[in-house]
Amino acid sequence: MKRNKKHKFAFAAVLLSLTLLLSACSGGSSPANTNGSAGENTNAPSGENQAAGSQTTERQLTDALGHEVKVPANPERIIASYLEDHLVALGVKPVAQWSVAEETKVQNYLQYELKDIPTIPSELPYEAVLSFQPDLILVDSAEMVAGDKYEQYSKIAPTYSVGTEQNNDWREELLVVGEVLNKADEAKKALEDYDAKAKEAKEKLQAAIGEKSAAVLWPLGKSTYVVHEKFSSGDVLYRDLGLKVPAVVQEMSASAAANWNQISLEKLAELDADYIFIVSSAVPMEELLSDPIWAGLPAVKSGQIYEYDNESSWLYTGVIANSQIIDDVIESILK
Repeated sequence: MKRNKKHKFAFAAVLLSLTLLLSACSGGSSPANTNGSAGENTNAPSGENQAAGSQTTERQLTDALGHEVKVPANPERIIASYLEDHLVALGVKPVAQWSVAEETKVQNYLQYELKDIPTIPSELPYEAVLSFQPDLILVDSAEMVAGDKYEQYSKIAPTYSVGTEQNNDWREELLVVGEVLNKADEAKKALEDYDAKAKEAKEKLQAAIGEKSAAVLWPLGKSTYVVHEKFSSGDVLYRDLGLKVPAVVQEMSASAAANWNQISLEKLAELDADYIFIVSSAVPMEELLSDPIWAGLPAVKSGQIYEYDNESSWLYTGVIANSQIIDDVIESILK
């Protein structure tokens, strides 16, 4: 077994944030589109002033929910909760960053760029949003502005919904955010660079290991969760890197809507993955492997089990998160 990073994540904080991460884990930052292709950008902003770009003081754009939004040409105080991966990829720093569990949990993998950025609760309370005096609010799904929330936010600053679902296609989201922020070219370049990196990594893996399977597990106390085949890090492993989907993961994903889904002990015992990645575990590895079910897994028997703590990006998605996951996979499997 290779332990890549020392586990530091407090169990209590993990449990407090579980509900949010299981249903969205990026909320709108996770791909729901089953083919994952950027394709036609159906949520792309439209408006009469797009061509003028930065030459205007503001542009009128239409968001994913059909709202006509007057967006500043060059916003400087942006709140984009759980869309920070896209912002950082475009060289933009928000005025506040997503957090849960009484502001103790943030997206740690982005903290090199966001370490000095204050936090805001993930549910975006009105008073908290108001206190940051944003000049643009980006939300990733309709759920975040349900009820009268959109009206409340739009009174504070122009409010733009990037997508409609909890799990939007992250590629499409990046392109939309790029359009809204007058950084369309930068967004396209970031996506092109990522796809080139993923292609190269996939070729290396196929040359080295052929058609091997992998699974990503998130142990939390007495429960263990497995990543969805098409969401979060599952999207990276199976689509971008071409690793084989274990039968158990494929079966569970067929009827699941969440990024992470609880796996029973019976199903865990059937997990025949060649490689297992443990992420943000609330249970010490020694304790896990002392369980006969875990000890009997093929990946454990062959020593092909790897652990990444909460400093990693495995629970998230986006150009930066996914790029780091690719690095971790290559480091682990091709060591």
